[in-house]
Amino acid sequence: MAIPKKGSRKVTVEGESYRWVVGKRVAFQNADYGLGKFNVAIESIGGAGATLLILAERHMQPGDWGTIEVEPITPSDVSRWISTAIQKGWDPRVDGQTLRFNEAELVESF
Repeated sequence: MAIPKKGSRKVTVEGESYRWVVGKRVAFQNADYGLGKFNVAIESIGGAGATLLILAERHMQPGDWGTIEVEPITPSDVSRWISTAIQKGWDPRVDGQTLRFNEAELVESF
């Protein structure tokens, strides 16, 4: 899965450049009941390696039921997820299947 340049953002982690994008599709039923979460796709810019897909445990929009405040996905979040995923075995330069993590699996205190 290649991430399109349009609408994506760049981040550099430990000298390597990555492209990331927040998924925009969520079933309306899930969003209406506060179950809509962000999907974040990340890939290395330098090659055709495996994509990292993160299910972020954050609400999509303030209109979700029970959601008062939205916590945005920031470049520092993405940098932290990339570093942790690499520690857990993700090699962004080696082609392979998409590696999927929940945000909670990649949260570590630094």
